[in-house]
Amino acid sequence: MTTRTDRRGQGFFEKGQSALTEKVVKIRRVAKVVKGGRHLTFSALVVVGDNQGRVGSGLGKAVAIPDAVRKGVTIAEKSLITVPMNGSTIPHQVEAKYGAAKVLVKPAPPGTGIKAGPSMRVVLDMVGAKDIVAKSLRSQNPINVVRATIEALSKLEKRPEQTKGDTVDLAPESHEPHVQEDPVVVEELNEEDEGAE
Repeated sequence: MTTRTDRRGQGFFEKGQSALTEKVVKIRRVAKVVKGGRHLTFSALVVVGDNQGRVGSGLGKAVAIPDAVRKGVTIAEKSLITVPMNGSTIPHQVEAKYGAAKVLVKPAPPGTGIKAGPSMRVVLDMVGAKDIVAKSLRSQNPINVVRATIEALSKLEKRPEQTKGDTVDLAPESHEPHVQEDPVVVEELNEEDEGAE
């Protein structure tokens, strides 16, 4: 696994955008038998992120490893998502599927660290999570696991108390917190999709 910060200059980032770091998760050599011999190509699975809630992945293919990595980075940049964070962890538990892979990602208290397999750890580290527990429930294929992890993170929602516009006051009768919400409808956090195929 390798890590490098992009050195192609300021034009690589949009104005006001945090610097993106990239990590190569997996490099595979693919040999195709053709007339006259074998044709070798390489595929590189790359994850990019800014450690502040933005992450994306890309699979680049080329006849040389540097070109495959470069293509993977370009694809990952175009697929960046923004993940709502709750301090050093995520707002709530979430599951997702991609192909044969299924993952479970859960928030954890401060000091827990990142407890996850190598492929999932890269994604969670690049998004900026410090305390989180994640598990791959089915396939261990790095490509599917990485994409399932990003799919899970894309389904995260802010807690109602984090949603802008809500005000909290005390009801005089019960002295219990009472939430007055704006007309904006906030989805229940326990009604999550099973995951995208």
